[in-house]
This record gives sequence, structure tokens and C-alpha cells, in this order.
Amino acid sequence: MVLSPLNQRRWRNFTRNRRAYWSLWIFAVLFGLSLMAEFIAYDKPILVQYRGNYYTPIWNFYPETEFGGDFQTEAVYRDPEVKCLIETGGLDMCFDDPEGYFEDAQDGVVDGETIEKGWAIWPLIPYSFDTAVDRPGAAPLPPNAQNLLGTDGTKRDVLARVIHGFRLSILFTLLVTGAASLIGIIAGAVQGFFGGKTDLIFQRVIEIWSSTPSLYVIIIMFAILGRSFWLLVILLVLFSWTSLVGVVRAEFLRARNLEYVRAARALGVGNVTIMFRHMLPNAMVAMLTMLPFIITGTISTLAILDFLGFGLPSSAPSLGELTLQAKQNLQAPWLAFTAFFTFAIMLSLLVFIFEGIRDAFDPRKTFS
Repeated sequence: MVLSPLNQRRWRNFTRNRRAYWSLWIFAVLFGLSLMAEFIAYDKPILVQYRGNYYTPIWNFYPETEFGGDFQTEAVYRDPEVKCLIETGGLDMCFDDPEGYFEDAQDGVVDGETIEKGWAIWPLIPYSFDTAVDRPGAAPLPPNAQNLLGTDGTKRDVLARVIHGFRLSILFTLLVTGAASLIGIIAGAVQGFFGGKTDLIFQRVIEIWSSTPSLYVIIIMFAILGRSFWLLVILLVLFSWTSLVGVVRAEFLRARNLEYVRAARALGVGNVTIMFRHMLPNAMVAMLTMLPFIITGTISTLAILDFLGFGLPSSAPSLGELTLQAKQNLQAPWLAFTAFFTFAIMLSLLVFIFEGIRDAFDPRKTFS
């Protein structure tokens, strides 16, 4: 794809900010890995070969009977019997002594009978965010070779929860920030462009809406409808869009009487075209200056709500819930360190990236 001269200038501006440039690469790698979380940390194999057939448990449901078991429920691939059935091609004796027959089957012969061996390819971390770790001892368990960041208070692998939680936090933030910014930009543009009574009415509505106690509304809605990902997205969008309105409104009020706007009006250009094709690009710097605060605020709000128990469902891999676990288990410092550094790295990278984007859109930035 060939960039226009203007976008080429913006990209060069961005790459000159080395902190923003490398933050973008680091964030892209981390977010890309989190998007493939099931291939890195999951309690099901990526690929299973059984009796010459191939299975993909990550995407598909397979009952235990598919591998020679007795139950129609989904196979528990970490169960010794299921492992034995896959490795030995469905040997009946797996039900009597799965560990013993599994060892005997390594050479491909059991009781003089040649078996058709199968295999399974597992993720690097054989635990999902909600999988209980099979380690002796009372939870939370300290880090070791099996659990690099230890376990939380319910014996769930912390590293697996961080990987899945990072993806959830970023996707949640992108949804809320994108939708709230779109509404805020449109509302601010309408206010600033038309001014007068339109601006006055919008300002009164925003003042009333901004004074609404959002936390109480979220608690009431969750009590009525139950906690859910999409309900929380909708509620936060409804209370977040006002944060960008003032900046956009001020930029449009400043630009509405400039010569290029008057010229466009004289030529008969429509209001929507003037607002979003001519005036909006000139307001980008001010908006991009606010975006890091909106993004970090959204992530912090999600973490706070999860910490208080009014955020995502308890089954979700929430980083805020990890912070709550750290508070409840002060004898396990690895939980607090993990939560702190995860938030610090994520927020710092996002702030650095948007600082670079803001500089890239600044028309005053030139090159030597």
C-alpha cells in the first residue's frame, strides 16, 4: 500500500519518536501473543492424533467416547485415563491402571499386542485462565518451573491469567474508547460547528449527564441484569463519551470562522463535509492529546470495578481480580508484583504510542 505524501510525513514524524516507535513494536508483539492465548496457555491440546485421525480440541468439541472412553461429555484431556487412551489408541486397560499401562505402551507393545500410538501437541503452558493447577500445597503457591509466576488463591496459574487478561483488557479498552470517542467527536463537532442554541442545549444535557453517579448506575444495572462483558461495555460507553466533547467543541468553535471554512461555505460545500473532511483533521492534535488519558482511564476503571466486584463476570480473566487476589493474599508478594508490573507496562506503552501519534498529526512538526 502506497501512502500519500501527508501520511508519509506523519509516519516519519512517528518514527522519529524512538520511544513511541519501539513501544508500538513491543505492544504489537505482546498483543499479538495475547490474541493467540489459546496456543500459549490452555488446558486442551492444540492438535491430537488418534488412530490415524486428527483432532483440534481448541476449536471443536469431542466427547470422551471419540477416544475410546465411556462418557458423552467433553474429554478432559489432562485426565490420566484420557491421556492413556490417546497414547495407546484406546486400550481398554487404561481404565484399570492408566499410569502403568501408559508407561508399558511407550514401546508400542502391551501384553504382546502391538498398539497404534497416538499423540497430542500441548500449548507451552498447559493451563487456561480458570484451570486449577495440580500441585501439592496450599494456595497461593509460589513460582517454580511449573508455574513461572506462581498461582493465585484458587490455584490458578497466574501467567495464564495475565496472558488472557491482557487480551481481554486491551479489547475491552479498544471497544469502549472507540465507541465513546466516536460519539464524543460527533457531539463536539455539532456543538462547535453550529454554536448558538444548539451549543447551549448540548452543554446543559452534558452537564446533567456528567453529574450522574455512574458507579451507582452500574451497580444497579448489574443487580437487575447480571454482570456481563457487553453490558459493562455499553454502560462505560454511555458515561465516557463526554470526556472528549469539550476538546472537540473548543477546536470547532475556534475554526468555524476561519477563512477555509468560509470559503467552503461560499462554494456550497455541505455542512457534514466541512465538519468531518476539512475541520476534523485540524482538530486531531487536540483529540489525540486526550486519547491517552481516556484509554488509561478506561483500563483503570475496569480494574477498579473488578477490584470492587462490580466489573466483569467472576469467571473472566480480569487483571483487576488479580489485584484483589494480591490484597487478599499479602503473604504472596508475587501476586502484587505481577499485577503492578502488568498494569505499569501496559499503560506506559499505550501512553508512549499515543504521544507519538499526537506528534505525527501535529502540522507544526517538520523535518530537517
